[in-house]
Amino acid sequence: MDDLAVASTGFTAYSQQLDLGEQWPARWTTTWKVGRTSVVHAVRDLAEVDVSQCTPVRRFTWRTDQYHRPGLEYLVTTDRHHGFESFEEERLLLVTDFAAGLVEALSQPFRLRLRAGGRRVEHTPDYLLLTDSGPYLVDVRPADRIRSADALKFAATAEVALAAGWNYSVVTGWRRYALGTVDALSAERRDLPDVLGTQGQLIEAVAHEPMPFGDLVGQCRYPAIARAHASHLMWHRYMGVDLSGPYGDWSLVRLAERGRRWGRER
Repeated sequence: MDDLAVASTGFTAYSQQLDLGEQWPARWTTTWKVGRTSVVHAVRDLAEVDVSQCTPVRRFTWRTDQYHRPGLEYLVTTDRHHGFESFEEERLLLVTDFAAGLVEALSQPFRLRLRAGGRRVEHTPDYLLLTDSGPYLVDVRPADRIRSADALKFAATAEVALAAGWNYSVVTGWRRYALGTVDALSAERRDLPDVLGTQGQLIEAVAHEPMPFGDLVGQCRYPAIARAHASHLMWHRYMGVDLSGPYGDWSLVRLAERGRRWGRER
């Protein structure tokens, strides 16, 4: 996901405003929700939290007069819907499902309470992602909407992630073309019956050298059907495509490492 996201780092300058004196990990607290019960853990004790048992620390609200756009996004990886509060957060979930090596995702994971400049500050990060490479704490905010108060909270969250041994990122956008390609592939990310053996035809066609997408599907008996199956195989990493350019019939498709094990995985 890091290769696809545009992340902010400007908030790091605000860390000097945080009260990071001796024993701050014992004084800063996080509140989690387990069922209907609120459970408080000091930052130093975050390793004790069983994230799999936690639910979002606050509810997602839907009102006709609100400015943000909440909803639910289905993730193939977890086979569940996960909450979001904006288009930007919805896009994060989509890319996470594709590129993060995701194991589990928790929206609004905890409420952080800390002190900065002698005053109390609270912040609820947007997502805690459990990935193959470890926990990843994420906030999502367009760059032009990050105010000083937000930057201070992001700096505090970065300190928490560092103390816990997690990754942390403030995602402000996506690399050009990457989001559009991921969105196109996502149309075929769910289980796709292959009664005509089209997926095997695609794997065989691209096995020896990269091939433009249009030529690849043209190698199959039913090119229109092959387009859907090719997108499915690319989403699930049997085949790969360059995400740094526009996606179309000219895009070079190549066999991925997982595709080389095609016969053994079937």
